[in-house]
Amino acid sequence: MLIHVGQERTERINLALAGILATIAGALNAAGFLAAGVFTANMTGNVSAFADYLVTGRYALALWLVPLVVAFVSGAYSAAALIYHELARRVHGAFAWAIVVEACLLIVLSAGLAVASGGVSAALMTITLSFVMGFQNAVTTLISEARVRTTHVSGMATDIGIGLASLSSDSEGRSEAAARLKLHTLTLSAFAVGGILGAIVFNWVGNWFFAIAAGALLLIGLPEIGRARRLGRG
Repeated sequence: MLIHVGQERTERINLALAGILATIAGALNAAGFLAAGVFTANMTGNVSAFADYLVTGRYALALWLVPLVVAFVSGAYSAAALIYHELARRVHGAFAWAIVVEACLLIVLSAGLAVASGGVSAALMTITLSFVMGFQNAVTTLISEARVRTTHVSGMATDIGIGLASLSSDSEGRSEAAARLKLHTLTLSAFAVGGILGAIVFNWVGNWFFAIAAGALLLIGLPEIGRARRLGRG
């Protein structure tokens, strides 16, 4: 799932990647909303809200959203820079290592929230989660050559509509359209299911939820590193 890159990836591998990581992303997004009232995976909504707040004179709220967008972009940059560096050094399991790094970020967040309070806690959570969302989305985008994106679903909803139209038309390539439709539908569904589960678990365990999410990512990333080393793959 985190070894084969680009054209080497099968439909089954991409479905597994999308299903698992979109579920975790949806859960993290829901937890961030419950805790701080913002969606850390939805930069489209945050940019739109920034414009609305700015025009209506709510400047403090508008400025509050800027760090989230910057953090998301920074997370994507950091993941890409890390992966490019590791691939250049021929490190086995470069993409799996990136998922382990994501897990470590969530562990640090969980520990930081244990000692932070009030506005500091909310800022730490939202900025870190936005960074993590950008980080994960860059990992899945790079390894799948943009076939899989796990942290936002607006584009997926559009692709589902296009896929349905392709299936109902007489155009060629229906099998390919069906495969894309399956992938996008799974991603959107997994994100929604993750949101439900994330809300339930966060309400139950609080900030320890992020440590649990980190544990799930480690269970994904560490075995893949072992497989990559045995196969001698990036």
